[in-house]
Amino acid sequence: MLSFLSRVCAAALFVAVPSVSHAASCSDTGGQYEGWKSEMAAEAKAEGVGKRGIEALMATSYSKATIGADRNQKSFKYSLEKFLNVRGADTIVSQGRSRKAKNPDFYASLEAAYGVPAGVIIAIHGMETGFGGFMGDTNVVAAIATLTYDCRRSDFFRPHLIGALKMVDKGMISPNTVGAKHGELGHTQFLPGNAYTYGVDGNGDGVVDLYNQADALATTANFLNRKGWKPGKGYQEGEANFAVIKQWNAAKVYQQAIAIMGAKIDG
Repeated sequence: MLSFLSRVCAAALFVAVPSVSHAASCSDTGGQYEGWKSEMAAEAKAEGVGKRGIEALMATSYSKATIGADRNQKSFKYSLEKFLNVRGADTIVSQGRSRKAKNPDFYASLEAAYGVPAGVIIAIHGMETGFGGFMGDTNVVAAIATLTYDCRRSDFFRPHLIGALKMVDKGMISPNTVGAKHGELGHTQFLPGNAYTYGVDGNGDGVVDLYNQADALATTANFLNRKGWKPGKGYQEGEANFAVIKQWNAAKVYQQAIAIMGAKIDG
């Protein structure tokens, strides 16, 4: 199923990595994109992006699919009841309970390491990609570059572009990696700047790969932990950890859905 993060305002996706001032021009159309890439490449190089990352940027094309998705967002208007229905909450809970029962030691290890209970992580996994069933069909670097070039939220997306290019440098993704329409990647649809910052090796193979389920779920737990998750405290609306769930996505219905489904999976 299509990631919710591809259908909501990207400003609500994750907390942005702090941005820096920049001079690369933006545009509301794709006409200046090729010239912008050269400007952006010079800035990226100055921020430590290496040869492979720069080559990946220069190979991108303006993503009309990304702009189309960004201009056509409706999910913020859903009631909680409609959102839960659209997202298939009952199915996510049912499958989530089964997944937890089949691999209890893995989820227990995440809670021991990061303090985040299985239900929250599983609910996020289910909502974002249907437990890895669909992780996107859009080139990640092109999507993030297009959104950085576009004038609407250049400052928000720019750190994620730098993160994506540095991920290419490190081999965490390739120039051809695909994700959701706003460039979110992996099992739980991290924006690249957050993937770069919070990514951890969950399966012990020495590689951080968010298309590997163990790495993605460990990274999700790490993100929530780093945002202030309090082990053993509640995560329903009004409880201590609900504020941390807000760091995952700013859409209230999404926050509420995580809490509701998470409790049912853990229950």
